[in-house]
Amino acid sequence: MKIAAVQMVSAPEWDTNRATAERLVGQAAAAGAQLVALPEYFCTMGRRDGDKLALAEAAGDGPIQRFLSGLARAHGIWLVGGTLPLASGHAAQVLNRCCVYAPDGHEAAHYDKIHLFAFDNGRESYDEGRTLRAGSEPVAVQAGPLRVGLSICYDLRFPELYRALMQAPCDLLVLPAAFTHTTGQAHWELLLRARAVENQCYVLAAAQGGLHPNGRRTWGHSLVIDPWGVVVDVLPEGEGFVSADVDARRIAQVRAQLPALAHRRL
Repeated sequence: MKIAAVQMVSAPEWDTNRATAERLVGQAAAAGAQLVALPEYFCTMGRRDGDKLALAEAAGDGPIQRFLSGLARAHGIWLVGGTLPLASGHAAQVLNRCCVYAPDGHEAAHYDKIHLFAFDNGRESYDEGRTLRAGSEPVAVQAGPLRVGLSICYDLRFPELYRALMQAPCDLLVLPAAFTHTTGQAHWELLLRARAVENQCYVLAAAQGGLHPNGRRTWGHSLVIDPWGVVVDVLPEGEGFVSADVDARRIAQVRAQLPALAHRRL
């Protein structure tokens, strides 16, 4: 099964991002991808953190969700819809939700980001918890022949989430993200390859990648990594997509020659 990750440099405006996502997903599908992932906040990278509150949709309906459903149906693909802000029941907080759509356009699964990013270096600070409400449950979905584990951006730093997703082993882990340039340069590829190696499966990371109109710079480097930790495809910066074939024989080979999953004791 051919998979692809779309990389964007999203703007604050939904209409602009919608057109870009439509074009790039279409290109990936035309190249043969049967599963395509969009990056975190593909729909908006606001000028202020609270801007996402204005775009919040109700579960199951809204312009962004209808767009994603229609895009999956139009191309007959599994679409991992990056993330979008979803109403949480709290006026000042939204859920950062990743919705997965089947080729017929129905929502097959959704995952709400569990781990919320925060930092304080003494000069500047940031806390996603000011505008986001954390999710609570790991989510995996059967997408055609692939069992797919879902995660979002900062989740990457928490291997216990991926171990939970591997209770019935996944073939593919998907991570929409908007890693900062500083943390991405230091840790992005290192952590993604570790998740692939320790879970002996493919990893597909769809990133924001470049200098955004709001002044933020994201790291990019959307990646496909195989179960041995080999980078199969990468896009350092700018718009585009990466792709590869998920080879079930490769997964089986790695798990047979070094059966680490079977050796787990904790």
